[in-house]
Amino acid sequence: MNRFDYVRPRSVAEAVAAAAQPGSAYLAAGTNLLDLMKIGVARPARLVDLNHLPGLDAIEELPEGGVRVGARVRNADLAHDSAFSRRFPAVAEALLSGASGQLRNVATVGGNLLQRTRCAYFQDTASACNRRDPGSGCDARGGENRLHAVLGWSEHCIATHPSDFCVPLVALDAVVEIEGPSGAREVPLRDFHLLPGTTPERESVLAPGELIVALRLPPGAADFAAHARYVKLRERTSYAFAVVSAAAALRMADGRIAEARIALGGVAAKPWRAAEAEASLAGATPDAAAFRRAAEIALAEAKPSGENGFKIELARRIVARALSLAAAGTPDRLPALPASPFAPVPGGRHG
Repeated sequence: MNRFDYVRPRSVAEAVAAAAQPGSAYLAAGTNLLDLMKIGVARPARLVDLNHLPGLDAIEELPEGGVRVGARVRNADLAHDSAFSRRFPAVAEALLSGASGQLRNVATVGGNLLQRTRCAYFQDTASACNRRDPGSGCDARGGENRLHAVLGWSEHCIATHPSDFCVPLVALDAVVEIEGPSGAREVPLRDFHLLPGTTPERESVLAPGELIVALRLPPGAADFAAHARYVKLRERTSYAFAVVSAAAALRMADGRIAEARIALGGVAAKPWRAAEAEASLAGATPDAAAFRRAAEIALAEAKPSGENGFKIELARRIVARALSLAAAGTPDRLPALPASPFAPVPGGRHG
């Protein structure tokens, strides 16, 4: 690990000023950053510690009905907040399906959004990786790539974004609140992460020194609470990133789907919102045929980036499964195996 300076600001303004200097990185829980520093992928010259900043660790009910979650709120605290999980059950389910209990106890909301890819070539400094070292190439293209992207990838990068949390957030139109050297701004989460194109080193819209201070869910997001699920297929049920995942949320009226929300994880360099698939379900009867049709539309532009063609059909099935589970109704309690396809039958009570 390289030597670095350590700064402990007393306010958001001080933090932004310190991080605006070249070579700076923000430190919250460090569950991703410190690992990358240890293997030489991240080499910041200065760490700006956010752990003592006031005002970033609250879950606030907003007057109009939405909720604002501070960037320093811990993943476990958010998932187990009864009011939050009741109104946004798919988000809580996604949080509880990610990492281990120990990591969820320290990992933060803001840090979750900024996770780096788990591509093995990105994490291996001896490998060529345009995301880590622009212009060096992409060894994943001809290497072990069965878990890589099938949507939105380019010849320069085929990595995927690892977050579970972000997938239902994108489906529910979450907004990211940002403070930076030029002041405050807001960005819809669906636009926050960037596809690789020719500049895979740019992973988000954040400019140097900008800091995520909060995440906000709009009032309408809670309208899907009765029919919302997150489904995650992973190589082992415990502590693994998604091979593919899907969030599905439905607003029902008179036995039909009035509105649908669908997003996928594990398929692209960003959480993937399937807007055309959502539109296909408006007014539809919630049955297997409608869900399969929506899944086909959601993956219509998918193509293998290597030896991963199987992920396309797998993603179709996970989308259909998530929609079917959502239509059956949000369980009274989260399953003992959150987001797992092997969890008990939905709709019943789970201890």
